[in-house]
Order: sequence, then structure tokens, then C-alpha cells
Amino acid sequence: MRKGIYLAFLPGESPEEKFVQAAALGFQCVEIPTLLTEAERKRYRQAAVAAGIAIPSVMNSIHWSSPLSDPDPAVRAASREGMLASLATAVEVGADTVLLVPAVVKPEVTYEQAWQRSTAEIEKLLPAYQKAKVCIGIENVGNKFLLSPLEFNAYLDAFGTPYLQAYFDIGNYCAIAYPQHWIRSLGKRLKKVHIKGYDQSSKTFTKSLLASTIDWAEVRQALRDVAYDDVLTAELPGEGETIQDKVRNISLEMDQILAL
Repeated sequence: MRKGIYLAFLPGESPEEKFVQAAALGFQCVEIPTLLTEAERKRYRQAAVAAGIAIPSVMNSIHWSSPLSDPDPAVRAASREGMLASLATAVEVGADTVLLVPAVVKPEVTYEQAWQRSTAEIEKLLPAYQKAKVCIGIENVGNKFLLSPLEFNAYLDAFGTPYLQAYFDIGNYCAIAYPQHWIRSLGKRLKKVHIKGYDQSSKTFTKSLLASTIDWAEVRQALRDVAYDDVLTAELPGEGETIQDKVRNISLEMDQILAL
């Protein structure tokens, strides 16, 4: 597996600085947000190539503000446009996955509505993604939706395409589940993985991976059991005096986890 980190956690002001820092601090990959212009996309691609960094995934930028499950068709249309901008970003930078939070259950949006609306909107997006050979990675996150691996599997399988799979976040459901169980249940559906820490006693995310209560040996074994060999992307701030120290410590902690 390769080590990755989300762009925002890296030191530096420009993409050029951030990619150089990623390489210097022990990462092979960086996940980026949706980029809105062709010039910006080319700049990121060139900066990553110059630093020897791969960009395996794009984090779609508007699925929270404009979810595919919204009651307003105009909001859903804006969300689709955001996913198409994410696809254009992925194609330019060579990413094979775009992260999507598919729906958000709210007082005014029932679970059933979230399921029905999001699946209908994703069906509209899939032809473009399939043509580009880029996968939509559905993430488990605090959206009150897809709360068990069995539901998650059923949601994914209903589309019947390898271009819609799971983007699993190891830390996001630790309050209600064990990540190793999810990993084994998702199995071949596992496209990408986010890594962060979680502490059961305080019910909070941790700044350090190894300060969490996650059983990393079990998680590592589960990833091995399902033959996951893609990138692990860190999504946490780290601990240390400077940003460089924090990111270097994340990298070293990931090394320890991968060596289990």
C-alpha cells in the first residue's frame, strides 16, 4: 500500500510547495479537492509530477452544501455539476477515484428519500464516469446514511458497475462499529481508504493515529485479508510543534501501522 495525505493538512501555501513537502515527509500520494478551472488542474498536475507525487483521488467539494439528496432539483443539479467538475479534475491529474458523500439525511429528508434521490442522481453521472474510467467512491461519514456494511453493500451493488465502489474511512464509524468488520464485509468493493484516529473514551477523533483506541493490528490484517493494495490517505492534523512535525509524525505512524 502507498501512503497518502489530504492536501489541506500539508505545510506550504502553493500546490508546488505542498507537493514538495509531501514527498519530503514520506508520502507518495496526495488527495486534492475539486479544481474549477483547466489552468488550475494543469498546474496541480505539473506540480505533482515535478515533486514525484501521485494524485490518486479527488475529494468532491460540494456534496455537503449541495447534496444529491436535497428536495430542491436545482440543488441536486448543482451537485451533479460539482461531480462533473470533480471528474474533469480527476481526468487532468490522473486520479482514478472521486470521493462522494452520496446523501445527507435531515429532518426534511427521510432515509428513503435520501436513498431514492441519490441513486437517481448517481445514475445520471455514471455514464460520464464510466466513459472516463474514473470511479465514484462512496464515503461513510456523519451523514446519518448507510449505517451498516450490509446497507452499504446493497447500495453499491444496486448500481452493478465497477465505477461505483466504497471509499472507506477507518475512523468515521468507530463510535458505532469496528472498522475491521466493515473492511472484511466490503471486500472487493473497497476502492480507496481514509485513515484517521478515534478515541472511544472521549468519543472524539484524535490528532495522532497511535493515540486512538482503534485496533490497528486488526485493521491491518483485515486490509490484508481483502487484498487491498491501493493508497491509505491520512485525514488528520497530527501532533507536533510545527506543521512539518505533525505531518512527519503522521507518516511515521503510518509506517508503524503498515508494518504490523
